[in-house]
Amino acid sequence: MAAATKLLKKSLVGISQIQQYRNIAKSAISASNGHRNELFNQEWRRQQNAVGRVEKIEVRYLGLPEDVTLVMNNNISTPFNCAQHLSEGHCKRSALALIDGSVPWDMHRPLQESCTLQLLNFNVSDPHLVNKAFWRTCSFMLGAALQRVFKQEANLQLHSFPGPNIKSGSFVHDIVLGVQNWEPTKAEMRAISAEMVKLAAQDLRIERLEVDLDLATEMFKDLRYKSEQIPSIAQQHQNRVTLYRLGDHIDISRGPMVASTRFLGKCTVLAAHKLANEGASDAFYRVQGVALPAGFALNHFAYGLLEQRAQKLNPARLPNEPFEEQRQMQLS
Repeated sequence: MAAATKLLKKSLVGISQIQQYRNIAKSAISASNGHRNELFNQEWRRQQNAVGRVEKIEVRYLGLPEDVTLVMNNNISTPFNCAQHLSEGHCKRSALALIDGSVPWDMHRPLQESCTLQLLNFNVSDPHLVNKAFWRTCSFMLGAALQRVFKQEANLQLHSFPGPNIKSGSFVHDIVLGVQNWEPTKAEMRAISAEMVKLAAQDLRIERLEVDLDLATEMFKDLRYKSEQIPSIAQQHQNRVTLYRLGDHIDISRGPMVASTRFLGKCTVLAAHKLANEGASDAFYRVQGVALPAGFALNHFAYGLLEQRAQKLNPARLPNEPFEEQRQMQLS
């Protein structure tokens, strides 16, 4: 009995130590994420303060109910601010902007000169640009969902998400896990899907911020794969790195993305394909899903066909291939 009591006490001590280690690790991740967000906020404020004397620009809105010229503030006003001058409906429906008839532009990104402006939704005659932005946003949201659902002991690391290819049938996010034999269950896939839906329900604004190489390096210094990718990205973009944020989740992407998480409608995360081992204990996985914009509906059979297609391994460039060669997908 005494021996059993000693064994039990030792076991309880061991469990307590493990829990302490988990709490320490969780606290470290939380602190790192908080630091990244504080740097994001500081840089956003610095850029706003650096605008100096406010200059006026003319923004020629082209669209319903009629074309109109708006006088806005250079490097401060955004397409969303322009939509606010039009109607509440424009604010709610507009997912992406089109500048001068050819440049896709984030709704919350400040305008930089006089221009023409079109506000795009998913019902425009040619939805190609807004669909690509939506697909890219789904990949970004998937990264946020994965970080929320995985336990600390899984050692999740977000790697990147390839550029959107709608014809592939799935949006993806490539990750590294601390296990080499993960075979996700349907319950695990449903949990990730549910987290995506929660993000959509929160109507989180998707923010864009360009930073220099040094700041990007500081922000992601604790994330191995991001740290490895940043120098190549900066080299290709005049020493700048484009970041996006939803809630407290920040990642690298050239964009553009849709204005808010609320544009995500029906969504299913369907598969996690193992791509390759990484070191002695980790492995690359490609997590894939399919989604519809909010307000769009398909019957059960038609959506089921989309789900079947989305389960097949997406053929995008693999994350363990040399990063310098990813010019066409650049974390998109």
